[in-house]
Amino acid sequence: CCNVGIINGLSGWSSSLDDAPADTITRRFRYDVALVSALKDLEEDIMEGLRDSELDDSVCTSGFSVMIKESCDGMGDVSEKHGGGPAVPEKAVRFSFTIMSVTLVTDDKEGEVTIFTEPKPNSELSCKPLCLTFVDESDHETLTAVLAPIVAERNAMKESRLILSIGGLPRSFRFHFRGTGYDEKMVREMEGLEASGSTYVCPLCDTTRSEASKNMVLHSITRSHEENLERYEIWRKNPYSESVDELRDRVKGVSAKPFMETQPTLDALHCDIGNATEFYKIFQDEIGEVYTKVNPSREERRSWRAALDKQLRKKLRLKPVMRMNGNYARKLMTQEAAEAVCELVPTEERREALRELMRLYLQMKPVWRATCPAKECPDQLCRYSFNSQRFADLLSSTFKYRYNG
Repeated sequence: CCNVGIINGLSGWSSSLDDAPADTITRRFRYDVALVSALKDLEEDIMEGLRDSELDDSVCTSGFSVMIKESCDGMGDVSEKHGGGPAVPEKAVRFSFTIMSVTLVTDDKEGEVTIFTEPKPNSELSCKPLCLTFVDESDHETLTAVLAPIVAERNAMKESRLILSIGGLPRSFRFHFRGTGYDEKMVREMEGLEASGSTYVCPLCDTTRSEASKNMVLHSITRSHEENLERYEIWRKNPYSESVDELRDRVKGVSAKPFMETQPTLDALHCDIGNATEFYKIFQDEIGEVYTKVNPSREERRSWRAALDKQLRKKLRLKPVMRMNGNYARKLMTQEAAEAVCELVPTEERREALRELMRLYLQMKPVWRATCPAKECPDQLCRYSFNSQRFADLLSSTFKYRYNG
């Protein structure tokens, strides 16, 4: 039954909690209803996929798997410019999902057959909103309370099958949820990790700031939702009666209850921004020949930055920005920008190193900008590992003044 429509996201909420009712407004779809609606939109694509795979659609009634990408992000300032609406936080949070693929396990064919793949998985057109809430994403209590029913529905659906009429026959679907559409701030919030200023810099592994700066190459993903839950229990119970510092080291920065399973990733935009921020600092250091100095004064640093900004404005018409943004990052990370900076770098050896750094970076960039690297840039994908090692070697040798711990 799909005629449920938009429901109040707080329904069934204040009764189950002792606190005051939440001063927030939230609207959502029931998760199963939203998924049914999204699948019905794909009905023709699914039938076409069955025909293209030369499968008899009257036989394929079960064994369908649907891969769902979940996303959740704060929407910043959404205050009324002038209006007399209800008083709500002027921040909003949106939780949404995308159907990434539909596969079918058949009896005769080996393994799975992919029947549908979303051609534009990163487009806002394929991204279906599930829940909109007036809440600040930093307000942990309200956010978790508002998203709790979604988590509950999602957990119920993980274990069950949906029977839905597609192409005139009831077919059975299983859902697999992957929470990859979260930025780092939201991942930390959902997984119970300390906020971004923490010593534990990585949402994927246990490294600390100082460990990470000494080891630039050998990393692996070690954190998981289950482990975070276990660590939270240790944090809560302190079974070994340790001091706060010892306890914190034991749980590696997990100090709140993980509440939704995410798979931390980095989107291409923030990869651009993070790298450009670092290059912007390297450029300043190279202009000031920091590798020869011990502790440059604030004034010196300010003058290098001014020189860099002036040069970028002159050569690339790039206005300085208060905070790095995507457009600035894209313009800064070009061979042209590197050449402009090289004009201010005194020695040829350092200029060459900068050019090489930028060249390697530009070789790697298409791989993480592409929706499907294997199709769009196979050559760069093959060279990626080599380039990234070379990049790290260069940073830890030629630029070690910046990166040795």
